[in-house]
Amino acid sequence: MNNKITLNAITQAHERIRPYIHRTPIFTNQTINDLAGASIFFKCENFQKIGAFKARGGLNAILQVAANKEGKAITTHSSGNHAQAVAFAAAIVGMPAYIVMPRNAPQVKKDAVKGYGAEIIECEPTLAARENGVLEVIERTGAVLVHPFDNDRVIAGQATAAIELLEDAGYNGSFNTILAPVGGGGMLSGTALIVHYLSPKTRVIGCEPEGAADAVLSFKSGNIEKAPFLKTVADGLLTSLSERTLAIIRDHVSDILTVADDEIIAAMRLVWERMKIIIEPSSAVAVAVVLKYRHLFAGQKIGIIITGGNVDMGKLPF
Repeated sequence: MNNKITLNAITQAHERIRPYIHRTPIFTNQTINDLAGASIFFKCENFQKIGAFKARGGLNAILQVAANKEGKAITTHSSGNHAQAVAFAAAIVGMPAYIVMPRNAPQVKKDAVKGYGAEIIECEPTLAARENGVLEVIERTGAVLVHPFDNDRVIAGQATAAIELLEDAGYNGSFNTILAPVGGGGMLSGTALIVHYLSPKTRVIGCEPEGAADAVLSFKSGNIEKAPFLKTVADGLLTSLSERTLAIIRDHVSDILTVADDEIIAAMRLVWERMKIIIEPSSAVAVAVVLKYRHLFAGQKIGIIITGGNVDMGKLPF
């Protein structure tokens, strides 16, 4: 597939969103390095606006929709972090936002979306219900869809986290491997693209829960596959890839590795206890992968994108 997301598109995205985002810190932790037998640099997007990397893609897309006068309102479907990103970005440009959210989405995420002034339309927790909800909103309001990951502008925005990781912790192939969680594939494909452009010797590995293991199957077969079953604590990673994200991932990602929920929860707890930072289960998936597959990463310099920290404090898994 001839990829249209150029290096220029990603660097322009970074300039465009710079006034509105945090350049999040990169942390290290000796205890976790010792456990993994590797040198790990954590890009902490849990400290991003809205508490997740998704602010980047949402802003890059919506700032362009507003600048080009492509519509009078914004819509999307999301179980949480992208919903917040769209509500946040729409508020910045002064456009109404209509967010279709599954009724079982975490209350903490629904509250945040409402806090940014967006209207929530609840739906059944299926992809079909989410997509139908968005179609109804578009018919009713004429809103522009900013898809959570099947959108070049969103992917280019998500890639900017890895630009900062490379700039702040070393270019010139100094990272052996960079890992990112994979749900719909926006973060993973953006990360893989920018690493391909700026640090081509660095491997990129996707990290997925066993209880939502569609990306690993799609990666192997070349077709969009369904997960054999959906049951994971990592609620941010329940979505399947799109043709767009799968094509980028197959071109630029080395492998996708899976971990079980008990491994995800143990990694999440380890980060909370040792690093004193709040990360959500989806973010812990990449940490769990490095600990589970130590032999693949021993002695390496590793980058991990900590994707978010939006946790319902009343429902911690440990």
